[in-house]
Amino acid sequence: MILKKTFYLFITLIIIVTGIFIYWKYFYTYSDGYRAGLLQKFSHKGNIIKTYEGEMILSSVSSNMNVAIASEKFYFSVTNEKMAKQLDTMQGRMVIVHYKQKNGALFWHGDSGYLVDSVKRLR
Repeated sequence: MILKKTFYLFITLIIIVTGIFIYWKYFYTYSDGYRAGLLQKFSHKGNIIKTYEGEMILSSVSSNMNVAIASEKFYFSVTNEKMAKQLDTMQGRMVIVHYKQKNGALFWHGDSGYLVDSVKRLR
């Protein structure tokens, strides 16, 4: 009887810990914020499940000709189709995006842990 109760308690504990881990890894928002830069690439890709993926160039130093000298790339995913259509028309332009960073990426949400939920065109 005690062995049976201990087994059920152990299984319940495993289920609770697994649930907490899955929530923390894939659904908990680790950070959120804004990034501004040049939207270099935006695509709809995938073999079985297609996702929207983007790439921005975040420039930290510009020359006199308004050309980025020191830059870093910001890779992100978009889950909202309306937002994806909006971003698709902004390629090659300066934009500011709001993102939510997750600890891990689910394959139907995209390749990146950064999920963009709003965009605004600069200039």
